[in-house]
Amino acid sequence: MPAASTILLSPADNVAVANGKVEAGAVLPGGAAASQPIEPGHKVAIKPIATGEAVVKYAQAIGRATRDIAAGEHVHSHNLAFESGRLPVVPPGEAAHATETDKARTFMGYRRADGRAGTRNFIGIIASVNCSATVCHAIADEANRRLLPNHPGIDEFVPIVHGQGCGMSATGDGMMVLHRTLAGYARHPNFGGVLMVGLGCEVNQLTLYGQKGVAAGKRHFNIQEAGGSRKSVEKAMGVLAEIAEEVGGLKREPIPVSEIVVGLQCGGSDGMSGITANPALGVAVDILADVGGVGILSETTEIYGAEHLLGARAATPEIAGKLDGLIKWWEDHTARHGASIDNNPSPGNKRGGLTTILEKSLGAVAKGGQTPLNGVFNYAEKVTGHGLVFMDTPGYDPVSATGQVAGGANVIVFTTGRGSCFGCRPTPSIKVATNTALYNAMEEDMDVNCGVIASGDRSIAEMGREIFELIVETASGRKTKSELFGYGDNEFVPWHLGATL
Repeated sequence: MPAASTILLSPADNVAVANGKVEAGAVLPGGAAASQPIEPGHKVAIKPIATGEAVVKYAQAIGRATRDIAAGEHVHSHNLAFESGRLPVVPPGEAAHATETDKARTFMGYRRADGRAGTRNFIGIIASVNCSATVCHAIADEANRRLLPNHPGIDEFVPIVHGQGCGMSATGDGMMVLHRTLAGYARHPNFGGVLMVGLGCEVNQLTLYGQKGVAAGKRHFNIQEAGGSRKSVEKAMGVLAEIAEEVGGLKREPIPVSEIVVGLQCGGSDGMSGITANPALGVAVDILADVGGVGILSETTEIYGAEHLLGARAATPEIAGKLDGLIKWWEDHTARHGASIDNNPSPGNKRGGLTTILEKSLGAVAKGGQTPLNGVFNYAEKVTGHGLVFMDTPGYDPVSATGQVAGGANVIVFTTGRGSCFGCRPTPSIKVATNTALYNAMEEDMDVNCGVIASGDRSIAEMGREIFELIVETASGRKTKSELFGYGDNEFVPWHLGATL
């Protein structure tokens, strides 16, 4: 009997995943034979698993065997269960390592006055309030028409607009998060300069930003004070012309790869997300962390059930405690709104092979690789340090990525199995397809095809290295497919907390 088409996600695993239907008698990794047909996406034991023993996938326990399971047997809800808080924490697998050559590498980026590294040279026009959004778009359009041709060193003038800024309390979580997000964008290293535009009477006053040194002096103004919409556009042309003169002549220069900060996203996921693209991205993160760069894992609602395993990788007890505190906040937050973050696999998930809540969340956590967790940050908080960190965000992709960019991400890598289309200016977004069918159907949007892992043509390690290399090339100026199409103007979505008044 030929070898079964399966995927073994880690040498520590005692189950493999069927990659296509596995027929009875097919030889499994380790030499055992499948004792029954196994449907695609489902698990099969590759060694005996005793009653009460941990079933291990992704190098982590996903539940306990409820009876003895023979090698070659189907592993699913009939013989596997999750008991919250009682599972052993399996030590993480070996993280992928950078080579000595990697550690000495550079990318071609922009060194900013504050010392941070940019991967693009945009100029931003940032709205303080929804009321100034239309004018910000008009300013960007006019600047791109009149000023950009004279400054080829500038990537583009970019409007950053949103639906908040008024009709909300001047104090409390909502305003704090909005202010932190806008300030993060105003300081972002991918912006060579910014102009902030307000209406004048909004709650989110521009003076709040000037006092913080974010947008001082003539680099912010209100439409009401400028004399109206058209006059605001003309006033902006003078300000932006000065900014363009300052930053339009900047050249890319060699910068250590340790200064790349990558936001990790997944959306429109499918059954292969946790098997192909997410683990491959995890390998890239391990390499990036080993050279001193930063990977930002987020989407708190989508690590639920696996947070204690992520916490076990925390560099300090304080980091693990902060992560645990985020989970408790989300439990309380969703309960107050009559919802729950207990995302037990749905019937459709189970038909596709997912058995426990932990198995589902581990697929998302796989984007973070096996490296230690070195920090936990609030939404849109400035990220510091090196290696893998976690940022508290909702699972909704535009909101999550907005927080990561505000925190300093200068590259985004976004995995998808269904075909999410996404951009996040000023930060380039690399799209990674989990399966070949999607890549072939939407090749104009997808930068990487991780479906070759499922076909056996490439390994997870090989694709992780390919993603890492593409991160470095993108940081150096290579345009992603979402950039080439023009995505990124409509994906700025700050997290909206608090009451609308």
